[in-house]
Amino acid sequence: MIKITADSTCDLSLEMIEALNIQIIPVHIVIDDKVYSDNIDIFPNDIFKYVEVDKKVCKTAAVNVYEYESVFQSLQATCDAIIHIGLGSSFSSCYQNAMLASQGFDNVYVIDSANLSTGSGYLVYKISEMINDGMNPKEICEKIKTYIPMIDASFIIDKLDYLYNGGRCTGIELASTKLLRIKPCIEVTSGVMKVGKKYRGSFEYDVRNYLKDRLADTSNIDKSLIFITYTACSNELITAVKHIIVNEYDFKKVSVTTAGCTISAHCGPNTLGIIYKRMNPKT
Repeated sequence: MIKITADSTCDLSLEMIEALNIQIIPVHIVIDDKVYSDNIDIFPNDIFKYVEVDKKVCKTAAVNVYEYESVFQSLQATCDAIIHIGLGSSFSSCYQNAMLASQGFDNVYVIDSANLSTGSGYLVYKISEMINDGMNPKEICEKIKTYIPMIDASFIIDKLDYLYNGGRCTGIELASTKLLRIKPCIEVTSGVMKVGKKYRGSFEYDVRNYLKDRLADTSNIDKSLIFITYTACSNELITAVKHIIVNEYDFKKVSVTTAGCTISAHCGPNTLGIIYKRMNPKT
């Protein structure tokens, strides 16, 4: 049996995790030198309370080498091989730590997703399909690496306060976005985050324009699966987004997931992204 493990930052739904039998390894959140484990003893709503009410800064910390070793060791008795999908190496030391941990085993394969959230979750889902198709671990790793540059992951963010708190934007950028009601789109390209198009207006209005822009070139999109991943958006907005995608863009599978503590700590509430695979590598 081949077992898939993944950092909690893959942001897959509990239903999908259980259906695919994925072993999730929690990334950590640090608040006032106290360390919490993502979606075990801290949850996104806790993050928002700490920041909004208690005025604390929530930092993220990688899974350490020992933790990866412990998980890999615990699976040895029941698995022939382990394929681990890690948070992109440019975002965290998770990948490097998993690689170090894997050196003690001859059946653990570690893949750098070069992505975050369901950008890596998409790869997890596709690996499960390859396992069901009877592919061996080396074949799976080679094939999934060809998918990585084609994953299109982006998010539109309502406000930059959380990015500012984490040192990822300046005070001038924060003030200007508030003054002009700008909602930036954050894109993952070649394993790094960059600011894409900037929208202006209400969050709900801008989300609709964001969808039109990201899904404009439908001929270059693999419509087998799309993720809608969000933090603390209204039910009405999520329903509207799913309705648009289902009725206007003809995706075969639409998976709606809530982002975990890592995205929540960096981006705050009212963040929404769509993640899918292109037919050709992103440029």
